[in-house]
Amino acid sequence: MRFEEILVLCTAITGLICLVHFLWQKRNKKTFSDVKPNWVVEYSRSFFPVFLIVLVLRSFIIEPFRVPTGSMKPTLVEGDFILVNKYAYGIRIPVLGTKIMALGEPKTGDVVVFKHESGKDFIKRVIGVPGDHIQYTNKELFINGMQVPTEYLQPAKDDTVPVLESIERLPNVVHNIYINPQHSVSSYPFKDFVVPNGCYFVMGDNRDNSRDGRYFGPICDKELLGKAFATWMSWDGNANDVRWSRIGKSIYKQPADKDTGEKS
Repeated sequence: MRFEEILVLCTAITGLICLVHFLWQKRNKKTFSDVKPNWVVEYSRSFFPVFLIVLVLRSFIIEPFRVPTGSMKPTLVEGDFILVNKYAYGIRIPVLGTKIMALGEPKTGDVVVFKHESGKDFIKRVIGVPGDHIQYTNKELFINGMQVPTEYLQPAKDDTVPVLESIERLPNVVHNIYINPQHSVSSYPFKDFVVPNGCYFVMGDNRDNSRDGRYFGPICDKELLGKAFATWMSWDGNANDVRWSRIGKSIYKQPADKDTGEKS
């Protein structure tokens, strides 16, 4: 059971207990001073406002999310704690995901959190929006027949694996990616197709170490949880220490140009 589902359940149970107790008092013309509530009612009265506030914040405003894998390197690394804007793509009913108010739509380059069919929350980058023709051939990305420009930046390492760090210039966002030249080009199930209406195609920035839309296909709008925008904490599990340099880092900060060192 996901945390959101547990939170909704706790809010509903404590709220129901408070409501039943209030109606009982009203029916019997009792006041709070007339009878001392049992421990169940006392705990419910104490925790219901807390559960409700947290539910509102996480469901409609901002939700924290921990990056569990290195599929979004170098943009995000394992142990990053990020903030997700829950209303960027509309107001939704908690758990059900039904949109009750449309406020915006994902754009190419957005980093989004979504519910995967496995039941886990995934974080990837939007590569294709409805109607886009996506092709991924020989480690090259094409959108609507146009090759997405990439420029080699420097050698890097994905843990202990040597990779090449490059700058990728999507239509709306410039960001860095990892490419492993030693990784064989797989026959991805989704490597040449048109994104259906109401769906989005996503990929990880760590292109050869990411299970993304190339494997499970496009994601539906109802699966979106929000738009990631900043890192508020980062914990290095290997060193058991905080990565202070990553705190407060914007996910959409453009990388340095490979020639001048200036912002692109």
